[in-house]
Amino acid sequence: MRSKKSHFSILDQLFADHSHPIFDEIANAFVETEWILEEEPQDTYDYLYDQIVSLGELLSSRIISAYAAHVGVRSRWTDARDYIFTDNTYREGKVDWQKTEDKIREELPILLDDYVLITQGFIGSTSENFTTTLGREGSDYSAAIFAACLNAESVTIWKDVPGVLNADPKWFEKTQLIPELSYTDAIELTYYGATVIHPKTIKPLQNKKIALHVRSFIDSTQPGTTIKSTNQTLPVPSFIFKVDQVFINISPRDFSFIVEDNLSHIFNLFHLHRIKINMMHNSAIRFSVAVDNTGDNVTALLEELEKRYKVTVESGLELITIRYYNQETIDRVLLNKEIIKELKDSYTCQMLVKNK
Repeated sequence: MRSKKSHFSILDQLFADHSHPIFDEIANAFVETEWILEEEPQDTYDYLYDQIVSLGELLSSRIISAYAAHVGVRSRWTDARDYIFTDNTYREGKVDWQKTEDKIREELPILLDDYVLITQGFIGSTSENFTTTLGREGSDYSAAIFAACLNAESVTIWKDVPGVLNADPKWFEKTQLIPELSYTDAIELTYYGATVIHPKTIKPLQNKKIALHVRSFIDSTQPGTTIKSTNQTLPVPSFIFKVDQVFINISPRDFSFIVEDNLSHIFNLFHLHRIKINMMHNSAIRFSVAVDNTGDNVTALLEELEKRYKVTVESGLELITIRYYNQETIDRVLLNKEIIKELKDSYTCQMLVKNK
């Protein structure tokens, strides 16, 4: 197992004494995981995913905690699953905020007086003590949960980029660092697909007016981006690109109107199949959406929709979102592109496009 070798290679570099207890702790964790992998699956894929993928956070935090103690840091390993409680939505657990806040406030302030607490991001637990994960970039969300429950002054998350940029360097040669960002703009950018911060991270911090610092672990001397309560708008337009989009048009088979009952049923199907809508438009007889092409999930959704509606699909598209757009920025991204669907409000322009 490549992961096992990688972890023990790290241990070899950190601990000259192989009799240190951390070696047995890591070995036992891998044995338990191998048992799960060798058994005939009895549970859902999402459940098994969470039980296995969470191992990375548990192992890395164990190693860091052991090394911190080894070099004299007064630290304590803390299992996030004992404090962050969720429902049974595996791979995207919904936090039970009241239970989580009560437990964190009851136990952690006393420990923080004496120790540096080393814990995990990304994971929580159900009422049955099964492990759940919190979704993509869930470690950011974990930090926000702990901070909000503890009424912290600020949160710092460390990334491989200088901070929040106005575009993904994969798409633009010249990007600009945004030194300061309002909670509102940060929520908008993550909602439309900016990946540097987990979409759920901002709201708990905004509720408590806790500043969020996004900084680079590659160059820790750089100030990064601060997200806080401010009236300042983005100094430059921001661009978000999402590739491999599927455009789905849904209309009643009898050419009747798209009304509340239809929309309720449609949204419920998207929820059941865990498909996030990236762009949507509703007219009298048609409901149109753009979604990520997630393969089997989208196929299953389309099969359900076709039982009740007329459905047309176009795939292989790109979704371009510009926050604080102007005509120059629109023209800039539309070179050799054909617009399939365009939506605008005062601040944001979304364009679903394909290559000419």
